[in-house]
Amino acid sequence: MKRSQIKNLMLTAFSAAFVLSCTDLEIEGTDSIISTDSGTQFSGVADVEGSLDNIYNGINRLGDQANYFALQEVATDEALVPTRGTDWGDNGIWRTLHNHTWDPAHQFVLNTWNNWNQTVFQASEVADPLSNGSAEQVAQAKFVRAFAMWIVMDNWGQVPFRQPNEGPEIDPTVLTRTEALDFILTDLDDAIAGLPTVAAMDMDNLQRGTKASARFLKARVLLNAHIYNGSGTPDSGDMNEVISLVDAIAADGFALQDGYFDIFTEAADTETIWWIPTGVGNRIWNGMHYNINSPDNEGGGWNGFTTLAEFYDLFEGDPNSNTVGSGQEERRGFVPDASNADETNLGIGYGFLIGQQFNEDGTKLKTRPGQDLVFTRDFPGLVGNGEATGIRTIKYHPVNGGFTAHELVFRYADAHLMKAEAMLRSGGDATAMVNELRTLRDAAPLGSVSEQNLIDERGRELYVEFVRRTDLIRFGQFTKDWQFKDAAAIGDENRNLYPIPSNAILSNPNLVQNPGY
Repeated sequence: MKRSQIKNLMLTAFSAAFVLSCTDLEIEGTDSIISTDSGTQFSGVADVEGSLDNIYNGINRLGDQANYFALQEVATDEALVPTRGTDWGDNGIWRTLHNHTWDPAHQFVLNTWNNWNQTVFQASEVADPLSNGSAEQVAQAKFVRAFAMWIVMDNWGQVPFRQPNEGPEIDPTVLTRTEALDFILTDLDDAIAGLPTVAAMDMDNLQRGTKASARFLKARVLLNAHIYNGSGTPDSGDMNEVISLVDAIAADGFALQDGYFDIFTEAADTETIWWIPTGVGNRIWNGMHYNINSPDNEGGGWNGFTTLAEFYDLFEGDPNSNTVGSGQEERRGFVPDASNADETNLGIGYGFLIGQQFNEDGTKLKTRPGQDLVFTRDFPGLVGNGEATGIRTIKYHPVNGGFTAHELVFRYADAHLMKAEAMLRSGGDATAMVNELRTLRDAAPLGSVSEQNLIDERGRELYVEFVRRTDLIRFGQFTKDWQFKDAAAIGDENRNLYPIPSNAILSNPNLVQNPGY
């Protein structure tokens, strides 16, 4: 889709018309439409339920491999997209994220800013009293607004805000990070009061906001509140509330579940708190080699995304092999070999794929030039890579359908670890809770749990689930050194926030560029 070039509507002067969002598997650098305003006085949304449908459909953009997903994952030690010959060059857009050399003109920064600020405005229209929504409809709008505003606040530290009755000629006010934090928490309290209680495993009714998903989001916000308000020290009251919120989620039947990779299928489970009907193809094919295919994707993978060996090494097991019996924990997965590759998994492994890859008949897969397809631990750099450099990750498996429309946004293991962290940060012992999860995942129990143990455990449990950047910032590790990060960016705390897009600064003089840009 093409983006409107109307200056006064770009980025922050949001439209009252609905925004249609692409969830194509192909990368579209201009995936945003901002329509012209009608110029009439706002008198409420005519079709509240239809508007909510449109807003939730827009959230399906989370299935993208670029934009918000890239800001949260490719900008961390968990994922990178190395250039392979001329493949995945894309004018450096992926490389600059991983090595922290982005600038205010970065397309993913711009798109993500556009998308989620638009969602804030659309939700405000639905929540406005003039729209006459029911109590539950207003609660849904406030949940979505809190989610969208949290994304903006978390990534940029300030939030432009426009009332529905303010026209495009008015520059939006700008909420500081503390003001946005208070706004989000108020919205979430209202959402919790008005949203329905939906029990675990009622999958049809977990696609929208529920009391459990609103409590989950509030717990996440409170866990990070000391970052957002600048205090630098977790508040004991906030940590106690995180614990209470997770306990309330558990009271609705949500719980840890064994069978790690089964959680990422369409089947009902006790883990899923909020899922969205967006295709999971980006989570599968963006890292798979061109010659890896399945019956519903005979064209093969796109051979882009990989992970760093240092992240892979957080998991138990042989560092050079991930075949069955390599001493690995369940979450690291396995690579089928000639003795166990079969049609039950199409020959494609689970988790972290390293070493020789196989077809479903057990024969070795080859690169396009005809060499054995052996995924390597090491890279020559972010450029100059061959077809097989880099360990690949896969949680959503094509045996369940390569383009299945079912992606998790919130799940209980994350809440479980949030509670453990809140206990630790308020002076308690998180060892038993962390070991409960580790035992379920076939990992050796820990003798004690430190902050470093917790951030590592979150990485092992929640890789490619949109949380790594936020987690690293909370643990003071987003600016640490990792392979291929630009030396000048190491230790640069300004990188904890993304730059306000250049066009946003031009269109709204109330915005002030973040330090360091």
